[in-house]
Amino acid sequence: MYDFTTIGAAAGLAIAIVLIIRKFHPAYSLIFGALVGGIIGGGGLAITVSTMVGGAQSMMSSVLRIMTSGILAGALIKTGSAQKIAETIVDKMGERLALAAVALATMIICAVGVFVDISVITVAPIALAIGKRAKLNKQSLLLAMIGGGKAGNIISPNPNTIATSEAFGVDLTSLMLKNIVPALFALVMAILLSTFLSKKKDGLEVMQSDIESSGAALPGFFQAAAGPLVVIILLALRPIAGISIDPLIALPVGGLTSMLVTGKIRDLVAITDFGLSKVAGVSILLIGTGTIAGIIKASALQYDVINLLEKMNMPAFVLAPLAGILMAGATASTTAGATIASQTFAPTLIAQGVPALAAAAMVHAGATVIDSLPHGSFFHATGGSVNMSIGDRMKLIPFEACVGLTATLMSVVMFLILG
Repeated sequence: MYDFTTIGAAAGLAIAIVLIIRKFHPAYSLIFGALVGGIIGGGGLAITVSTMVGGAQSMMSSVLRIMTSGILAGALIKTGSAQKIAETIVDKMGERLALAAVALATMIICAVGVFVDISVITVAPIALAIGKRAKLNKQSLLLAMIGGGKAGNIISPNPNTIATSEAFGVDLTSLMLKNIVPALFALVMAILLSTFLSKKKDGLEVMQSDIESSGAALPGFFQAAAGPLVVIILLALRPIAGISIDPLIALPVGGLTSMLVTGKIRDLVAITDFGLSKVAGVSILLIGTGTIAGIIKASALQYDVINLLEKMNMPAFVLAPLAGILMAGATASTTAGATIASQTFAPTLIAQGVPALAAAAMVHAGATVIDSLPHGSFFHATGGSVNMSIGDRMKLIPFEACVGLTATLMSVVMFLILG
C-alpha cells in the first residue's frame, strides 16, 4: 500500500523542476516540491513531513562517503596531481590524437574520483592550449571533455555511483567494474563525435585570450598517480582477496597519500577545507534529493509505471535505464537523477527479477544521457570552462546525449548477454 498518489508525486517533481529552472537553489526546490507533492498526493502534513525526513535519513550513508571523498578530490586538485595526469596523457598522445587524448584524460581524472564538472574544468586549460596549436574548435574540445567525463563518471567512486550502490545494496567496486565496457564505448563515441565537430567550418576558434597557465610547479607523474592508485588497490581488495575496505576509508586514504608523496601534507587543513567546499553542495543536494525520493518511493508512481510498461508489452528491465534518463533530465544532475531513480525503483526492479547489480548499472548509465540540460550547474560550468556562450553550449546537448545513450545501450546489452 502506498501513502501518496502518482499525481501528487509527479506534481511535486514538476514543481521542483520549475523552481530549479527559475534559479531557486536545487536543494530547497526539491524539499518544497516534496512537501507540496506529498500534500497534493493525499498524505497529509504529518505523514508528508515524516516521509521527507525518512527519505533524507536514507541519504546519510551516501552523504558521509561523499564528504570523505572530498579529501581525495581536494588533494588531486590542490597538489596539481589531476593537472599532471591530464598533461601527461595529452603530451604522450600528441597533437595528432589531440581529441582522443583530451577525452581520455578527462575520463581518467573523473574515474579516479574527481567530480565530472571539476574534471572538465581541470582539463580545459590544457585542451584549449593544444586546441590552439592543432587548430581545433571549442565545440570539438568541449565535447571530447564532456564525453570523456561521462565515460569516467560511470566507473568512478563519485557521488552518483556511491548513491546508486547504496540504494541497490551492491558493492561500490562491483558497480564501477560493471560499466567498464559501456564506458569504453562511450569514450569511442565521444572521440568520433568530437572529430566530426572539429571539421565544421563555423566552429568557434580558440583565441589566445582563452589560454591560461597556472605557472605552478607540478608533481611528477608517479607522484600524481599515487593517490588514485592507492584508492584503486584498496577498493579492489574485496573482489580480489575478499577484504572489504569501505570507500569511507579508501577515498580519504588516497587523498592523504597524494598529499604525502607530493610534499603537500603541511597544507592538510587548507586542502581538506577546499575538498569539503567542493562536496558540500553535492551533499546538501543529496539531502534535498532524499526528501523528494522518499515521497516518490512511497507513492503509487512506481506501480503505475510498471503497469504502463506491461500494457506496452515492454520488459521490466527497461524501467532501469528509462528511470535514470528521465530523473537525471528532470533534475539536470547525474547525482540527483541516479539517486531518485535508484531510491524509487530499486525494490520494484529487484522484485521483478532484475539482478540488483545489473539494474544499478543501467540506472547509473541512463543518468548520463540528458543530465546536462540548462537548468543544471554542469551545463554552465562546462560552457564557462571554454568561454562558450549559452547558445553555442546548447548546440552540444544532442551530441553529449548520444555519448550517454551509447553507454546506456551498452549497459542494457551487457545485461541481456551476462544478466
